[in-house]
Amino acid sequence: MCACLRASVRLLGLAGLALVSIIPRSAAGQMPVTLEEAVERALVRSPQMAQQEQTLGNALEGRRTAFGQFLPSLNATSGGSLRSQDRFDPTTDRIVTGSSDSYSAGLSASYTVFAGGRRFAEYGAANAEVRAAQARREEQRFLVTVQTKSLFFQALREEDLLEVARQRIVEAEQNLEIVRSRARLGEATVSDSLRARLDWVNAQQAVLQGEASLRSAQFSLGRQIGEPGPVSPVRPGGLEPTPLGMTAEEILLVAEQGAPSVVAAAEETDVAGASVSAARTAYLPTISLSSGYDWANQSASFSGGTTSWSLSLRMSYPIFNGFQREASVERARLSQRVTELREDVARLTAREEADAAYQGLVTAERAIEIAEEAAAVAMEDLRVVRERYSVGAATILDVLVSQSAADQANTNRVTTRYDYLLARAELEAILGREL
Repeated sequence: MCACLRASVRLLGLAGLALVSIIPRSAAGQMPVTLEEAVERALVRSPQMAQQEQTLGNALEGRRTAFGQFLPSLNATSGGSLRSQDRFDPTTDRIVTGSSDSYSAGLSASYTVFAGGRRFAEYGAANAEVRAAQARREEQRFLVTVQTKSLFFQALREEDLLEVARQRIVEAEQNLEIVRSRARLGEATVSDSLRARLDWVNAQQAVLQGEASLRSAQFSLGRQIGEPGPVSPVRPGGLEPTPLGMTAEEILLVAEQGAPSVVAAAEETDVAGASVSAARTAYLPTISLSSGYDWANQSASFSGGTTSWSLSLRMSYPIFNGFQREASVERARLSQRVTELREDVARLTAREEADAAYQGLVTAERAIEIAEEAAAVAMEDLRVVRERYSVGAATILDVLVSQSAADQANTNRVTTRYDYLLARAELEAILGREL
């Protein structure tokens, strides 16, 4: 055995010892979080969800105000005054200083008997605004959910990819052992030793990169749920593909009719239609009824004093107001036309997005089967090439090429599984329902 070859053997031996020092970084100290907990906490801490809750609250207050228009308005008044008054006393021929006090109270009520249907139109618009706000909130809830699931599954994906990278070190160590055995017999070249060594070093580098990617993904998940540091996702059960229970046509139909974005657009169209009706009520008269009761006294006492009451019925009708009614109706009709077009676009967009998500889901499910088969074939090919190399029927380059193909197949196997989970979550967000 030549000196350079003996040096290569010693180099390989040192590499084998170095493998013992590679200890995976643990996730000690990190808070574990399940998928359900992550979604729940993300929904609570999401600024977008808080904004949608505020919008819904404003819509509910608007509906209550619109309902209040059907009720009479009541007003109570009271007052009192103390005022000094100088008067001439003819008996004494002197100016006498006195006071002139007054106290009063009143209660009045008014009620709009007829407003041309404006109150009903405004109340209907307020109800539609509430439903639109609820649909927008539901849409945002699914958006936050799919974003959280994406970060959660990304962290799990990085964990699995890190395990693939660590397995690559084990495979590289096996390649080193094969080269070491052939080097002892004088059948391995220096180039074999160096290439095997380089493959092992690259495997170490892949592990370091995987650890950095995993920590970054865990930090992103922690930020999503309001944690200042990285969190460790708890692997849920049932990650295997399951039937949707719906055909492609049923999915498109659900998206077109029940997607949160479509529901919100339809309710906004109803709001615009009610606004048109409310604007047209300006062509009708307004009839209102009012009543009041008043009391007045010059002393701070409920006894005595004077009382009065009133009852009036009024009708008002603007014969001409500078074309303001016409302008209001035309603006409302144009707004209604815009919302109708938006609703049509929302329905078509929901169908398009649902179809794309469904096709992506089907593709991802099929990709899992292909990746599983490819990984099994690649590992078998690596085993065969190693045996051929051990008997001198293949080169170390053949082994490394097969090793690289096996590593990529294992990576694809991990990636396709999480691609399926993300595609399913995206379809759920579009449809606005769990599948």
